[in-house]
Amino acid sequence: MLKTLTAAAALLAAAPALAQSDSGALPDPNDQSDTVTIAAGGAYLPDYEGSDDYRFIPAAAVRARVGGISIFTRATYLYVDFIPRGAGKLEFDAGPIVGVRLNRTGKIKDDFVDRLPERDKAIEVGGFVGVTYHGLTNPYDALSVRLDVVKAVAGAHKSTIFSPTIDFGTPLSRTTYVGLSLSADWVGGGYADYYYSISPSDSLASGLPVYNADGGFKDWKIGLLANQSVTGDLTHGLSLFGTASYSHLSGDFKRSPIVDDRGSASQWLVAAGLAYTF
Repeated sequence: MLKTLTAAAALLAAAPALAQSDSGALPDPNDQSDTVTIAAGGAYLPDYEGSDDYRFIPAAAVRARVGGISIFTRATYLYVDFIPRGAGKLEFDAGPIVGVRLNRTGKIKDDFVDRLPERDKAIEVGGFVGVTYHGLTNPYDALSVRLDVVKAVAGAHKSTIFSPTIDFGTPLSRTTYVGLSLSADWVGGGYADYYYSISPSDSLASGLPVYNADGGFKDWKIGLLANQSVTGDLTHGLSLFGTASYSHLSGDFKRSPIVDDRGSASQWLVAAGLAYTF
């Protein structure tokens, strides 16, 4: 199955930001001119949510600002921020989210988990609200606090997911950008049951013990990212990006047999590739 880069969109946020001049005049930190960045590469990630088997997949991401409206992807989700940035340091963020969850929708390497029923793709829609503070350590950095809320609307887990996130990113020069993110997920009982419970019939088919998972705090995640220009600078041209994240499952999700017996509560993701900013 294909997934887009989990943190590539955050890396692409470097496109309008420059911290210090290597040569030439510095750009306006409040510049809101139109821009488009596309990225492609590969990711190394768990076989399913809670697996200790990993796979390589191709991945892609897009970020754009057109007429003051920001459009960007995070993993398999598309965000649209309808609130243009003003001239001040404080920015409000809000808009819709739409995406697809592909957890356990294909072949699983672990034979026991693979005998469980394959899950449907979950189409999730919702929205986000947040605030961003610019110029905390320099005129071009950004500290963001955001809450994402999505719900499955086409079958699958039929549950609501709440995801608070804190992001901080800053350019180190005209050609180098770094960022840090911290996030968590709270999910409903439908999500827990759909992906982590094992019914008596599923137990007979798979050999895993019967288990009933309840919703609640699912996991936390920390991510690091970097972007290095190859041609031009962070506002245009070709660049290299890389990201790594660590997440840890908690509670009933950690104790599920597909995690505790056959997988791992600790989850890693590593991705890298090329991006081009127009």
